[in-house]
Amino acid sequence: MTATRPAGQAGPPPGSLTIDQMLAAARARLDRLSPRQALQEAREGALLADIRPAAQRAAEGEIPGALVVERNVLEWRFDPASAARLPQAGYDLRVIVFCSEGYTSSLAAAALQDLGVHRATDLDGGFRAWQAAGLPVRPSSA
Repeated sequence: MTATRPAGQAGPPPGSLTIDQMLAAARARLDRLSPRQALQEAREGALLADIRPAAQRAAEGEIPGALVVERNVLEWRFDPASAARLPQAGYDLRVIVFCSEGYTSSLAAAALQDLGVHRATDLDGGFRAWQAAGLPVRPSSA
């Protein structure tokens, strides 16, 4: 069976990747953490960064102590060379990014590594895995 494209739509440009390929490449360079590993690292000083939009946080809840930095400003807030950086930003910062299910956070953590934040990673399974593991969650303040 051959795939069909909508009329007038050409194939992908040379060198382009599918989202599945982008995700696999991002995850190949991350040391993704289980919820319990992320909790332990947070207790040892790592920063949990919640990149979910306000509507998701309101619907799902929040991880106590996590810093909310929505995805659309993440790179500006964590780039140590950015004028819009957070006080915590640094090239050696251990930041654990999470989203709802752990897809967007993998791409986001790889983007932080591209900025030189070499210890950035993400929470495997995201907020939902954290919650399913029975770890602390509170209603959203959003």
